[in-house]
Amino acid sequence: MVLFAHPRFEHSVVNNAMVVMEKQLSFITFQDLYESYPDFNIDVKREQELLLAHDVIIWQHPFYWYSCPPLLKQWIDLVLEFNWAYGPNGDALKEKYILNVVTTGGAREAYQTDGRNRFTINQMLAPFDQTATLCKMVYLPPFAVQGTHRLQPNELAIKVEEYKALLNFLSIETSPLKTLLHLEIINDHFIQPK
Repeated sequence: MVLFAHPRFEHSVVNNAMVVMEKQLSFITFQDLYESYPDFNIDVKREQELLLAHDVIIWQHPFYWYSCPPLLKQWIDLVLEFNWAYGPNGDALKEKYILNVVTTGGAREAYQTDGRNRFTINQMLAPFDQTATLCKMVYLPPFAVQGTHRLQPNELAIKVEEYKALLNFLSIETSPLKTLLHLEIINDHFIQPK
């Protein structure tokens, strides 16, 4: 299941290309949170039912101020309830897989300890990792499309194909996923040959 959150989706060439591809895959449940909840009034029970029906969950969003857009944060705050997702009786999501799929204007080099942003993508996504861990989920390395403002059409097409390869991989079998936990970004496993 892809939980997509982008408040300015109509302006994102990269996310548009990714979403077009996702919607063509029959095994994807795609949910545009801003389309579903323009008033931010999230149907918690519906969202929990969707989570229970899926083994792999993706938080797809632009990297706004080193985090996610506000509606996705509200979704996390409301849907991942105490004693449902975490807490003494909260194990509804136990052993489900989850990852962030993010887009950044800055290039990968900017997201290094010696780069302009001083931290890696993984370090900046630590709150998502900890949220998943608290919910007893398996947090996978993020898939990141970086340097989006400078991507040429052929480069974007390659990134979309890498993301499609990841989605296909996730849909087949989850047992080999733990072998990817050591990666900085999961893209490194799906890089297209030149």
